[in-house]
This record gives sequence, C-alpha cells and structure tokens, in this order.
Amino acid sequence: MTGDLLVRDVRPVPLDPDDPPGGVVDVRIRGGVVAEVGPGLAAAGEPTWAAAGRWVVPGLWDAHVHAEQWVRSTTWLPMAGTASAADACARVAQAVTRRVDQQSHLAHADPVPALIGFGHRLAIWPSRPQVADLDAASGRTPVVLIAGDVHSGWLNSAALSALGLGHRRGVLAEQEWFDVFPRIGELPGADPTASDWRNAARRLAARGVTGIVDFELGAAWRAWPARTAVGWDAVRVRAAVYPDALDDVIAAGWRTGDRLDDSGLVTMGPLKVISDGSMGTRTAWCCDPYAPSPLDAVPGEGWAGAANVGEDELARLLGRAHAAGLGAAVHAIGDRANRAALDAFAATGAQGSVEHAQLLCTDDIDRFAALGVTASVQPLHLPDDRDAAEAVWPGRTGRMYPFRSLLDAGARLAFGSDAPVARPDPWAAMAAAVRRSDDARGPWHPEQCVSWREALAASVDGVRLTPGAPGDLAVLDSAPGPTVGVVATVCAGRLTHTTEGPTA
Repeated sequence: MTGDLLVRDVRPVPLDPDDPPGGVVDVRIRGGVVAEVGPGLAAAGEPTWAAAGRWVVPGLWDAHVHAEQWVRSTTWLPMAGTASAADACARVAQAVTRRVDQQSHLAHADPVPALIGFGHRLAIWPSRPQVADLDAASGRTPVVLIAGDVHSGWLNSAALSALGLGHRRGVLAEQEWFDVFPRIGELPGADPTASDWRNAARRLAARGVTGIVDFELGAAWRAWPARTAVGWDAVRVRAAVYPDALDDVIAAGWRTGDRLDDSGLVTMGPLKVISDGSMGTRTAWCCDPYAPSPLDAVPGEGWAGAANVGEDELARLLGRAHAAGLGAAVHAIGDRANRAALDAFAATGAQGSVEHAQLLCTDDIDRFAALGVTASVQPLHLPDDRDAAEAVWPGRTGRMYPFRSLLDAGARLAFGSDAPVARPDPWAAMAAAVRRSDDARGPWHPEQCVSWREALAASVDGVRLTPGAPGDLAVLDSAPGPTVGVVATVCAGRLTHTTEGPTA
C-alpha cells in the first residue's frame, strides 16, 4: 500500500523556530517515501496533484487512541453532562423506550442488542451509582455505561449476566474494569463491522491524520493485519502490547517498529503499562490527598489515590521490554505516578513516553528532556477536566497540563486524543493547547499556553518534509489556525482524502 505521487506547488508550514517563511515547492514521493523537495520538479511518469500554492504539513498523528472502542463509540449513547446517577438513569430509560419499536420483531428469547453509553464523569456526581438503579431504568436490555475517562464501567444485571460476571452492587473500576472492557464486543450488536473500520479510517484521513498509536486493551497487535486486509488502508498504526501479552510478543521476536502486516501500514508499538488510575475516578496516584468526597475509594481524609503497578514491578516490566527491543508507554496521571514512571525510565534506560503526564511535580518537569522521555498528552482533556480538577485537586491545577513548562525545559510533546475519551480531531486538540479553553471563559492557566507552530510540531510524529521522510502529507486551505480545513491527505504516497478532483 505504497505509491508514487508528485504534489505540485505547496507551501511548507514552518515547524521549527529557525525555519524560514515557506516558499512554494514540489514534493516527489516514490515508493511511499519522500524522494525530493524543491521548486519546479520535472514529472517522471508518476501521478500528480496540484495544490495551487496551498500550505502543507507532514501527515498528522494521533499519539493515543483506543481504536476499537473509538470505532464502536460512533453508535454509543452520549452520557456527557449527566449530573448524577439518577440523571444518567433517566437518559438510559429514554433511550430504552426509543428502542421499543425498533425491537418489536424480537421474540422474548432473542438476545436484546446492548445499549452502550459513554461520557459521564463520576468526579462531579454527588454519590456512587448502583446496579439496582440502572436495572430499574433498563429492563432486559444489557447496558454498559463507560465513564468519560474510561477507568470505570457501570453495568446493569443483564450486561453482567451476558458477560458471565457475578452480581455486584456498584461500578467496576481500574483493573477489574480493564479486564471486562475488551469483552464489550461479546454483547449483542456491539462489535464494529468491516465497513465501520473503513469509514473510521476515512474520517481520520479527512482531518489530515496519517497515523495513530493504538493502545486498545487486548491483543490489538494481533488484530490489525485482518483489519488492513478488509479495507483499513488510509492510516498507519502502531499497535501496543500490554503486560499480559508481553511474553507472546517477546516469544514472537517482535520489536517496536517491526512490520506486522503485508500492507506495511501496521507496525509493532510499545509496551503499555497503566501505572495508576484517573482523576475522574479519584484513583490517580498523587503526592497529596484529594479534596474529601463521598466518591473516595477509601472514605475519609488522606486519600491520595494508589498505584496500579508497584514501583519495582514497573521497573521490571520496562527493563524487560527494553531488553527485548520494545519501547515503553507508561500511563501516569497523578504527580506521584509520574515521578514513579520517570524513576523507572531512569533505572532501566528504557525509551518511550509517559502517557497523559497530567499532573506533574515542578521538580520532575526537567527530567523528561534529561531522560529523553516523550510527554504524550491529550489537550482536549484540558477543557473537559477544568471544573472537576478545581474540585478534586484544589491548589494544584497550575501544575496540570504544563505544556509550556515542558517545552521550555526541552521536552518533546506528542499530542493525541485518547479516543474515545475525546474525539480524534488533531485541529481541535491543537486549539485546546493554544487557547486552554473551549468556552467563553479565558484561558485556564494561560502561562501554559503554546503557539500554533508548537502545537503543530507536537502533532506530526517528529517528521519534517525532507528526503527520506515518510510520504505522508496534509494539504491545508490556510495557515494553521482555528478554522483551517484539510484539502488533501496523502499516506505512503497514496491520496487518501481530497475535497477536489481526482489525481491528474
């Protein structure tokens, strides 16, 4: 799935501080790789596409996606904005009622299609949700409500039974939930089709995305070759592995960067370790206690979250991955978890990223650059977390999403979405990093704002349009900004999206 293409008359967007203003050039891609960049390149028999002086950037990457759940999420019931468990149950009851006519053909013994909801925020609810309340709202319809941070799930009895789980009173959280989350596809009507996958790739290409890092739970690295075989052909994928399958990857001899399929679009990604929880479930591991709340996993004062993986075990996993040629991606939300992640990178010499890096101790910011560890961050979480953070981490929010401080310290930022937690729209993510607001309020901690150039540089996987680079481009209708549109996308030398006519 590589091609030859000559893109004529494009204006490269400057990505580095010392880059001169962009002049108009041609870009020749041969065999999926940039071969030449310069003005007036002579055609050599390859297809051409005329950009008419528009701006061009390297293909965009989303550095943090849960691909299968994102594809599924296009059919999920939106639960964002619910203020309580009762509010959520009312929304579920309405959705179940709307389905009655659609399911009138089902016999009583037929499986009822599951209702999946997504987006509620436990941190702002006044009390913990109960299974019995969801049962009363849903009847025999299996219901799974996935929290907006994806660190907990609220299942009714029908869903618990369908998945072979025992009775329980409340939500599933952290590892117990992560064990169940990949199995949602076992519920009736929940699994995406081949057409769903193809359409998802097209939606990404329409935003200029040419690559994602997939952190789907389960064996995503095994599943991806079949997806490219049935039509996922517009976006590159790095597929991660979790500790439960690390032995399998090592036994197979896979190293980060190795090709996993015939198309060449799918490669082996890093080892992913979820070292702590999330702010929304009040399980992120922090140096200081949360503000007291009835939602605390351990009621009373002094609750500061907890590690999902002990520090010694985290270092062991990173060391083992490093020795086997695998990079590492460590989920760390709380400041204590981020410190432990950096300690593990320092102790093992492993290379990779801290995923989220949401709350940092000031003393740890310089360590990212010193260790060569990427801060893989999700700017769209920033406006989503703004109000909840002030409630659960009062006095600490100046150390949340410290993009400016990380850049000034020499760290590498990589932007992603954590889809389906946030939509996989790199332009919206860049705008959130630049504005630090998505409503009429001013910037949240404006001292941490970044420029559009810096935001774009954090969205292109470190690539520059030079010979030898991947043949991935996004052609824009204007200089990067809040209203930019993508006119064309090229992945591996193939035109995967265009709003204009066919290739000449």
